[in-house]
Amino acid sequence: MELTYYADFAVRLVNTEEPERGTDTLTSVEVVRELFGGHRQAARRVSDADVNRLRAVRARLRAVFAAAGEQDEFRAVDLLNTLLMEYPASPQIAGHDYRDEDGNPRWHLHLAENPVNAGAGYAAIACMGLAVSLTELGVDRLGVCNSDPCRNAYIDTSTNRSRRYCSDRCATRANVAAYRARKRAESGRHTSAGRPAEDK
Repeated sequence: MELTYYADFAVRLVNTEEPERGTDTLTSVEVVRELFGGHRQAARRVSDADVNRLRAVRARLRAVFAAAGEQDEFRAVDLLNTLLMEYPASPQIAGHDYRDEDGNPRWHLHLAENPVNAGAGYAAIACMGLAVSLTELGVDRLGVCNSDPCRNAYIDTSTNRSRRYCSDRCATRANVAAYRARKRAESGRHTSAGRPAEDK
């Protein structure tokens, strides 16, 4: 498994909150367990304290995406480096689960799950994955959705670095809103153009 896979941990965590809408789904142990996805061993260790731990990490990860979205790459890197120092990851070589056509192991790096608590483990995985994506793809590939009030985080994996929205749904909604705004503006111009000039 490539380490860039772990960047999705950061995206999933950040997107448990929609500040513009005032919603927050990171409210229980069950939600934290769902964030771990297929990492069931780590998910079993989740406690009530991990909810608050991850809320604190979430705010700091959102700041990384926001800085990147504002093209402030040095700030984004500094914020992420601080998180990496606080939540160090333990990469290990694995390959016993993946075999090539000859039956030989496909050696790859993955992140070991041996932190002091589940929240710290999740943070380490998310930060390391985001760091790998940032260095391999570029800071400009991290962003925050341009669709208000969404503001979800995303990682742009498009070939032309053109992504501005977290999903097709948000892109469609923004395009429809822009189209309607243009139509209203055109309608307003036609109305004012057909109106007789007022006496001065």
